[in-house]
Amino acid sequence: MAALPLVTPPPPSASAQYLTFLLGADLFAIGILAVKEIIEYNGVTALPGMPACISGVINLRGAAVPVLDLARRLERAAGALTKRSCIIVLEVAAEEGAFVIGILVDAVQAVLDIGAADIEPAPSFGAQVRAELLQGIGKVGGRFVLLLDVQHVVAGSEIAALAAVQAAPPAAPPAAPL
Repeated sequence: MAALPLVTPPPPSASAQYLTFLLGADLFAIGILAVKEIIEYNGVTALPGMPACISGVINLRGAAVPVLDLARRLERAAGALTKRSCIIVLEVAAEEGAFVIGILVDAVQAVLDIGAADIEPAPSFGAQVRAELLQGIGKVGGRFVLLLDVQHVVAGSEIAALAAVQAAPPAAPPAAPL
């Protein structure tokens, strides 16, 4: 009996979905799979001793979620808060386990499909964002979109320490004096 020729399956879709948003006039994007939700900016509670790039925390259905000011993290001038400002809530994998963090952005735009062929490597010079914080640069409709690497953006030592605190079980309240 003759062997049947091997049929290679069609290649998987070479595109991925990204949530696009603005910081100032620049268009950024993050992979949609990391996004849990998008919420309107209604202020944050500042906490003493936080890294400069952490605006504070929000109460998200009973959980304290740190909010990263993305403009500060990317060493850019902070934008003015407007009615379009919002917090993108992300779930990020880490060695200690997944943690939730919000990122403050000027405005959310849209979800786009960006094909692998339309993504260029991050330039090592001339970019307004450090290359290690980028997955690459996507080309969409004649415009460039800076694709952020969420793992690296939230990987700063101070931010990682926040994640460890968030993942730790809550401490027991002190015993009442007798």
